[in-house]
Amino acid sequence: MSKTEAKKIKIQLKRSLIGCSPEQRKVVAALGLKKTNSVVEQYETPIIKGMLNKVSHLVEVIG
Repeated sequence: MSKTEAKKIKIQLKRSLIGCSPEQRKVVAALGLKKTNSVVEQYETPIIKGMLNKVSHLVEVIG
């Protein structure tokens, strides 16, 4: 599946990173999220889905 065929999703950081493990902080940074309530668009790939699964309690998928 090429990037033109892949669906884009919006990801929003809903909770603070205070008290999170360093691994979770790295995953959030790799998604491109910096501050609480920031929103990024990513392609819906298995890698991104796995990252969202790791930090599902911190983020919200908007679309």
